[in-house]
Amino acid sequence: MTLDRYADAVSELDPAAGEVETAELVVTDDVLVKAFVLGPDAAVDPHEHADATNVFHVIEGEPTVVREGTEETLAAPAVVPNERGAVHGARNDTDERAVLTASLCPLP
Repeated sequence: MTLDRYADAVSELDPAAGEVETAELVVTDDVLVKAFVLGPDAAVDPHEHADATNVFHVIEGEPTVVREGTEETLAAPAVVPNERGAVHGARNDTDERAVLTASLCPLP
C-alpha cells in the first residue's frame, strides 16, 4: 500500500483531443482534491466557487490558466491560488496532455 493517491489514479487517464478526464484524489468533509487531465485542445471552462478557495497545482505539461480575465501559460510545477469568487479555468493549447490538481476548501 502506498500513501500516494496521485500515481495510480492519473496514470490510467488518457483523454482524447478536446476531452478532459478527472479523478478524485482526496474527499473529506472539508476538502476535495481532484485531478484534471486535459487532452490537446481541451479546457476546464471558467467558473467560480463563491464559498471556497480553489488552488491549482500544475503537475504535468503547460496548461494556460485563466483567472479573472488574465491568462498565463505555466510549465509544471506551478501553483495558482484562486480566491473565493474568482472566475478561473484552464485549457491545454499543446499537443501533449496537461495535468493539474485542484484543491477546493472548505467544501460548500
